[in-house]
Parts: sequence; C-alpha cells; structure tokens
Amino acid sequence: MIRVVLADDQVLVRAGFRALLDAQPDIEVVGEAADGERAAAQVREVRPDVVLMDIRMPQLDGLAATRRITEDPALAEVKVVMLTTFELDEYVFEAIRSGASGFLVKDTEPEELLRAVRAVVAGDALLSPGVTRRLIAEFAARSKEPAPGAVLAELTEREREVMALVGIGLSNEEIARRLVVSPLTAKTHVSRTMIKLGARDRAQLVVLAYESGLVRPGWLG
Repeated sequence: MIRVVLADDQVLVRAGFRALLDAQPDIEVVGEAADGERAAAQVREVRPDVVLMDIRMPQLDGLAATRRITEDPALAEVKVVMLTTFELDEYVFEAIRSGASGFLVKDTEPEELLRAVRAVVAGDALLSPGVTRRLIAEFAARSKEPAPGAVLAELTEREREVMALVGIGLSNEEIARRLVVSPLTAKTHVSRTMIKLGARDRAQLVVLAYESGLVRPGWLG
C-alpha cells in the first residue's frame, strides 16, 4: 500500500486528490495539511511514501517544507512531488535543488497523477519525457558554471554514460535502446550511479549531471 500525504491550502484541491487516490486499491491518503508547517509535522508523524506538496502555501511554503523533510535523515525514504499551476514555474528549479523528486501541474490528467505516484515510489522517472526535457532545458539555462568533475571520479565509464543520458531526459527504456541493453540493466546502472553520488532520486541526478559539467546546455537532442 502506497501511503500519501496531501499538502495544499485549497480544500477543494485536497478533496479532489483524496477522492481519486483513495479509490485506488494500492494507494491510501494518510494525512492532509493546509500549510507547510503542518505538512512537515504530518510527514514526521505518519512517515508516508509520497507527499504531494503545493509550492505556494501560508506560514511555511512548499519549498521550505520540502527542505525540512529531505534534510531529515529519518525521512530519507519519503518522496516529495511538488504541485504547481504552471509547468515551468520559476520555483520548480529550487524545488529540485531542495530535494523534491519531481513536479506535477495541478490540472494533470487523473491517470497521470496515479502513474506519477506509483512511479516515484518505484524509483522510476516521474515525468513524461517531454515535460522532463522542458524542465531540463530551463534548468540548464539557469544553472551556474559547472564545478570541477571530481564528483564523477568514482563512476565507471558506463555509469557516466548512463548519467549523461539521464541528464538529457531519457527514460530507462530509452537508455536501454540507446545502449543496446535491457531496461533492467539500464535501471541498475542508474540506481548504482545514484548510490555512488548520494543522489536521493533521478531528479537530483539530473542536477548533478549539469553541475558537474557532464551534460551542458544545448545537448537536448
């Protein structure tokens, strides 16, 4: 059973998400919050698998609440998915740096929301390739100059290759086709790379790919 906490200051939004999620046999909403303070407290209390976190909330916004969650070692298994009104909201990039596993627009199709919740728990890519590439393109345009590549020293040549492909927005299946390996092998390489670099999830691996200089703006083929 996938356990979810909903954090949004709009009652109707929370009610809609709860009705959809609770109707699934494998998903259960175990908490709700109307502000970031309560969201962080709820997560500490119930230890959900996923938090659907609105970016703009009173008292403590979603970014600050996400940092509280992702910086707590006791909550390392909790995945935070940010909710935003616009696909390229300026706060999305800070959310990824804060440890969020990805983001969804609030008017996403119900099937996409359900797929996203299940995917992030499984450790797979959260976003569709098209949205991922738009996010990466915008992130690349805003990113700072690459740091020295020492962060990549522990990676094998194949792991660097896989990380670069993750960095340009490819899914495990697309990586498998590009490298002529099985999807399971591609997923294993991605997982080992995240472990070696201490990345919580795929989203942070993308950030590291840019910040290390492994991938540069303009490589979005």
